[in-house]
Amino acid sequence: MYSRILGTGSALPQRQVRNAELATQVETSDEWVFERTGIRARHVAAPEEMTSDLAAQASRAALRAAGLCADDIDLIVVATTTPDMVFPSTACILQRKLGVPEGAAAFDVQAVCSGFVYALAIADKFIASGQHRHALVVGAEVFSRLLDWSDRRTCVLFGDGGGAVVLGAAAEPGIRSSHLHAAGGQGDILRVQGAPTSGHLADAVFVEMDGQAVFRFAVRVLEQVCKETLQANNISGADIDWLVPHQANIRIIQATARKLGLPPERVVTTLEDQGNTSAASVPLALDAAVRDGRIQRGHTVLLEAVGGGMTWGSVLLTY
Repeated sequence: MYSRILGTGSALPQRQVRNAELATQVETSDEWVFERTGIRARHVAAPEEMTSDLAAQASRAALRAAGLCADDIDLIVVATTTPDMVFPSTACILQRKLGVPEGAAAFDVQAVCSGFVYALAIADKFIASGQHRHALVVGAEVFSRLLDWSDRRTCVLFGDGGGAVVLGAAAEPGIRSSHLHAAGGQGDILRVQGAPTSGHLADAVFVEMDGQAVFRFAVRVLEQVCKETLQANNISGADIDWLVPHQANIRIIQATARKLGLPPERVVTTLEDQGNTSAASVPLALDAAVRDGRIQRGHTVLLEAVGGGMTWGSVLLTY
């Protein structure tokens, strides 16, 4: 048994914050941010908007695209670093909001920006086992709530959003391979230290990042995992129709594309208008390219991501 993507969907908060607005709050400028990151704007959730709301909106769009309804789903995997609450999981909350029948499996995955790649790989294995037929795989974040808006090193980078795919059982491979890795010893270079204790959050619940260390790490491991993926499938970069990377930094994206020998026009980027949406970034970019017609059925697509943990991974698929 194999799995393939049947439909994609996405959701973005209505409010968009541009670099010029941030420049009124911290010492920065549109030129400074764009030159270093490729970002001009990001979306920020309203105070009442939760991760599960973005997840539900993206999921409904993915279900429509797949021609399915909530009753068809028997597995929900949500990748998020910003759950609605400690528990129940955001996946269980999403199950309730969508009306997915009782008895479906539902759980969250926490691998920060690599979360969607991890979640897709996990769901593929569940379907391949024959135990499930249709999986809803979601990456959703309200990452803005983890930001210190006076820290220009981090507040200019991140945004909120949600992306989803419906994965279905298939006779031929759609998901061709997945490759997941982690380096817990590198966790200090990108972290949020806050943790619940005695009814309170201990430590500052803000993103802390050593930007240069993260950049060096990301460029190195993404090259490694992309080469691993090519070798495992006995293909070359020339066989990739589309690279859909995690939308962290345009320089990281460009470095990975060069290593694969891919021209810019075969790399999907949403970074300029969305920023880094963590676990949501890969499915948001995938949905954008599917909906505008760039990614067509039969195309070979490479997804890759790196995130806090440190975690990283890739999925090669035939759309």
